[in-house]
Amino acid sequence: MNGKISKYLFLLCIFVFSQSLFAQWISDSKVDSLTLRGVEFIYNLKFDSARSQFNEVVRLYPKHPSGHFFLAMVEWWRILINPDDTSYDEYYYSLLDKVIYLCDEILKKNPNDVTALFFKGGSIGFRGRLRVHREQWLYAANDGRLAIPIVHQAYQLEPNNVDVLLGMGIYNYYRDVIPEEYPFVKPFVIFFPKGDKMLGIQQLKYAAENAKFANYEATYFLIQILSNYEKKFSQALSLAQKLYKKFPTNPVFHRYVGRLYASVGKWEETRKMFSEILENCNKKLYGYNVLYAREAYYYLGLSYMNIGKYDDALNYFYRCDELSRSLDTNGESIFMVIANLKIGMIYDLQFKRELAIKQYNKVLNMKSYQNSKDLAKEYLKSPYGK
Repeated sequence: MNGKISKYLFLLCIFVFSQSLFAQWISDSKVDSLTLRGVEFIYNLKFDSARSQFNEVVRLYPKHPSGHFFLAMVEWWRILINPDDTSYDEYYYSLLDKVIYLCDEILKKNPNDVTALFFKGGSIGFRGRLRVHREQWLYAANDGRLAIPIVHQAYQLEPNNVDVLLGMGIYNYYRDVIPEEYPFVKPFVIFFPKGDKMLGIQQLKYAAENAKFANYEATYFLIQILSNYEKKFSQALSLAQKLYKKFPTNPVFHRYVGRLYASVGKWEETRKMFSEILENCNKKLYGYNVLYAREAYYYLGLSYMNIGKYDDALNYFYRCDELSRSLDTNGESIFMVIANLKIGMIYDLQFKRELAIKQYNKVLNMKSYQNSKDLAKEYLKSPYGK
């Protein structure tokens, strides 16, 4: 199975279980309070505070998988804000292995224990999500193969839990969309349960508004779906603003607000958001690392280009390109490629044709993103903006 097929098959599997494990919990109000506080600490990147909440859950219920699982989620978000850093991977995997072990011990006594099924499926799912990030497609696809029957069993046992709608909504949406977006996957998903993208969106919206533990994650997935696939940028922006207001120290949500302002053409607001991000990077606030600085340079360049301030735009695009040259150790990123293309376009607008041609030829020797090579060829034949 080649890498692309493995990737998209795994994505179809992973969405059904990777978040649905929030569904089952301990009937203890103290544990509920600890968990809810801990989850909010995670999203605000206050990882030490989150760990203290979940360690207390582990102390109270050492053989229950929940506290151990949420300790793994702390590490997941620590990885997510800087995915190029692999130093936390092994510890993250070890935490998930602990959850799987505890679930297996429960399932030996009761194969239909819904809590154990959800946490086991979820742990395998999150293991696979990191393997997707690491482009370990065969391992990731195998995690999908292992986990999907586990979660379907759990869903059949308790289909009315609102938090479960997160996983089901994600599966319904992507099971419907991915085969259409990537037709080569179709022969490999024939045995997967059918999806329904509109039902998936409805389920995610309901989970975002009503789920106890999965509401923020449902909102986050809705933002990605509405912006990346549905192109409903205004709706996605409203949700991103809601998350960022709730978690103002989270650079992932901060960045989405800025991206979506750019998508709806609100350039002043775009500059404000990415100037704040760049300032936070310069202050070395936790999570605001060089990856966010590089993205801020790109969007600041784009915003100035779109209001005709070409010299300012060039300055930011060149800074984006400079950072990319140190960051892109596995080939050119989309930021490097598109920044260089935009530089060429600006030079054409400034009637600096020789410099523009140099940029387009650079782009032709890079990876292709968003039809970058086709555009470079087009502008070599006829100057941009002519």
